[in-house]
Amino acid sequence: MTANNTDVSNVVILGSTGSIGTQAIDVIRRAPDRFRVKALSAGGGNLGLLAEQALELRVETVAVASSSAEAELVERLKTEAGNRGRGALPLPEVISGPEANTHLASLPCDSVLNGITGAVGLAPTLAALDAGSRLILANKESLIVGGPLVKQRAKPGQIIPVDSEHSALFQCLQGDKKEAVHRLVLTASGGPFRGRTRAQMADVTCEEALAHPIWAMGPVNTINSANLVNKGLEAIEAHLLFDVPYDRIDVVIHPQVMVHSMVEFIDGSTLAQVSPPDMRLPLSLGLGWPDRVPDAAPRCDWTKAATWEFHPVDDEAFPAVRLASRVGELGGTMPAVFNAANEECVAAFAAGRIPFLSIVDILARLVDEHDHVSSEDVTLQAIAEAEQWARARARELTGAN
Repeated sequence: MTANNTDVSNVVILGSTGSIGTQAIDVIRRAPDRFRVKALSAGGGNLGLLAEQALELRVETVAVASSSAEAELVERLKTEAGNRGRGALPLPEVISGPEANTHLASLPCDSVLNGITGAVGLAPTLAALDAGSRLILANKESLIVGGPLVKQRAKPGQIIPVDSEHSALFQCLQGDKKEAVHRLVLTASGGPFRGRTRAQMADVTCEEALAHPIWAMGPVNTINSANLVNKGLEAIEAHLLFDVPYDRIDVVIHPQVMVHSMVEFIDGSTLAQVSPPDMRLPLSLGLGWPDRVPDAAPRCDWTKAATWEFHPVDDEAFPAVRLASRVGELGGTMPAVFNAANEECVAAFAAGRIPFLSIVDILARLVDEHDHVSSEDVTLQAIAEAEQWARARARELTGAN
């Protein structure tokens, strides 16, 4: 890893104005002696917040994915600098365009937090790995879509996952040999439709799907949580991160979301990571690893009585987990097709073109139709072509064309 200071960790944050980025900055704000933010990026939908973050954290470079937003960002930075009494000081360098995130990810630093949503996070993920930085991975899609390529480039211990489930598994696996692991158990809240049958979800609305009972996430991740597509994607991610076969990765419904995942060992013991639901905890672990950041998130209150439930997934009502395991076992370009088609189907559901249940039904159809490239032969070009086919086919089936 590149290190400029033995005491302060230099961090690049991709997706700084989103849920992951803002919570990571909150962790950094609480531990200013531990972290220095070198650069920030965002898509361009909240330039005011991006300018505020850049000036507060005194970053060197700010990137925006939308080239058309660059001029406005410069003006926002000037205004914010004036508001802070820093009008005479140099402003951060501003870059823009589709390659901006990849450029930031390749900068010399200790850690890159990839908090971008979607498969566009793959190129920055590869850039961070190639640069030798620690990759704090919140962008699960880049690992799922480019799994073989990411694994080829990652050095041992270079990727620290910050999905709450994978951070939990990561913590439970510390100090044990791979051969001692019998099973990984991912927990799921069950989302807003927990306990419903397939028939009871036939007419649910987008507003209902976005009403997650626990987590505050973006619309794609929230809808993915409602139909458990997210948990299927997380099963693929767990396999790629920890090299455990799919038949030894389970999902259970845990409505209280206090147990974030578990590892069962060959001797019959099970270790669980437990904490109140707060993404600042796994983010602080990723930012500070191998050390923990004191008081990064709330603690459990063991003085109060509590009951925790665990239920098996209803595969008839929520077939996405089983489908995703099949996708992961096929490997190669199939996960890229699954992810890209899902993004299109979620957009179609949000636009009212397809019903909720059709999201996973269409995904299953595309998995059957796709003639995938194997993991041994997968390339960036093959991934791009598979995604292009999946998006076009999904748009056709959802009435977008």
